[in-house]
Amino acid sequence: METNKKKLTTASGRPYVEDENSMTAGPRGPILLQDYILHEKMAHFNRERIPERVVHAKGSGAYGTFTVTHDISKYTRAKLFNTIGKQTKLFLRFSTVGGEKGSADTERDPRGFAIKFYTEDGNWDLVGNNTPVFFIKDPKKFSDFIHTQKRDPYTNCKSATMVWDFWSLNPESLHQVTILMSDRGTPYGYRHMDGFGSHTFSFINAQNERFWVKFHFKTQQGIKNFTDAEAGEMRGKNPDFAQHDLLTAIDNGDFPKWTLKIQVMPEADAKTYHINPFDLTKVWPHADYPLIDVGVLELNENPDNYFAHVEQAAFAPAHVIDGVGYSPDKMLQGRILSYPDAHRYRLGGNYEQIPVNKCPYLVSNYQRDGQMAVNGNGGSNPNYFPNSFDDIEIDQSYKEPAWNFGSPVGDWYDRNAEGENDHYTQPGNLYRLMDAQQKKDLIANIVNSMSGIEGPKKDMIINRQLCHWFRADINLGMAVAKGLELDLAETMKQMPQGV
Repeated sequence: METNKKKLTTASGRPYVEDENSMTAGPRGPILLQDYILHEKMAHFNRERIPERVVHAKGSGAYGTFTVTHDISKYTRAKLFNTIGKQTKLFLRFSTVGGEKGSADTERDPRGFAIKFYTEDGNWDLVGNNTPVFFIKDPKKFSDFIHTQKRDPYTNCKSATMVWDFWSLNPESLHQVTILMSDRGTPYGYRHMDGFGSHTFSFINAQNERFWVKFHFKTQQGIKNFTDAEAGEMRGKNPDFAQHDLLTAIDNGDFPKWTLKIQVMPEADAKTYHINPFDLTKVWPHADYPLIDVGVLELNENPDNYFAHVEQAAFAPAHVIDGVGYSPDKMLQGRILSYPDAHRYRLGGNYEQIPVNKCPYLVSNYQRDGQMAVNGNGGSNPNYFPNSFDDIEIDQSYKEPAWNFGSPVGDWYDRNAEGENDHYTQPGNLYRLMDAQQKKDLIANIVNSMSGIEGPKKDMIINRQLCHWFRADINLGMAVAKGLELDLAETMKQMPQGV
């Protein structure tokens, strides 16, 4: 009888019958070594888990489109933006940052906002967060910072003491900590938060002029956050809240959208601007560099298999396209190296051949071999360049203008030297912009978190962090000290002069 159903087969394609019973010596005897189907199933099962990401381990993702609505060709020659109405397919992965793969979606944490644009000039990965700043501004500090967000090596538990000890010793973190301790630290899923490239990037236009640029994705669903109490309750009720919310919205045709806006700074302005425009702990005030509309990002297709698409998606700031480039942002420079290295560790040297990461347009190079080379491995073509046999050539139109680094002296410069050490103005301004309820929530969240500091250095860590809150805003410092039930008169004696 004819049937259109598929046959059950081994990984090598051999149809087989016994998928539920192992071959044994008699009905109650031991299993025979020759039951290779049992071996294949168990051996594959033992290898189903790849190393989880060290950061951004738990995430959700979807496919979608980016549509250009405004002409920005005077800033960039990137083909992605060259025509109003042009659509580009993309994949976007949201994530929490500090938690493991089984952690809750509503933890107080920044959220990853990583986009892979499948453009005709290659894949462009814009790897950002839902905040415009970060805790540190030099990549040498990244592993130390992340260790404080993970588990204590002695207790194997999360530790508020580690967290606040590091933050209090690194006041450059204060701006991001202020955001994190507000209700923006517990967004209501992924659809109701903004996204940012965070770093300063560069645009290059058709005249080879360079501009500095920051990317902002503004949610069209409206900002919505959990309170600290609501986030805690949801951790127990549905730890996968954000995943479920995104998945069901797209399944129901309620496609989430974000408006892409940019800030643009002429290259020369960076030399005289009153803050370092490449400092990841700072924002560019919109009054100086207003938001410029670019287009609309829409998510409209759920992956048909979470592992194949979301877990194997690999984003890296090293993946840029013509017309989009880097800046002297130290954290960005560090990520250019570390992100591809992380993916090679997790997925192998040929991770960009995995469908979710593969450029859908032409890829021509001389990379060969390695584990899981599944793209034909270059066939019989030469594996070296230059050669006299193939038709690959260098297109000089993609050449970028030279960099002028200003100083030819290679050295280790203090990231917080004079002129780079104002860690208080922007977080203080942020606090003063908040309404009364937002201030109340921020203070409650700070007090709740800092109350977890313990051990013999407890008072020292608390007082050190309090100095930072006082420097940002004296009312904020007083409110935190009061919430921690400290003796205000004694606390003020330990505050820096002028607070």
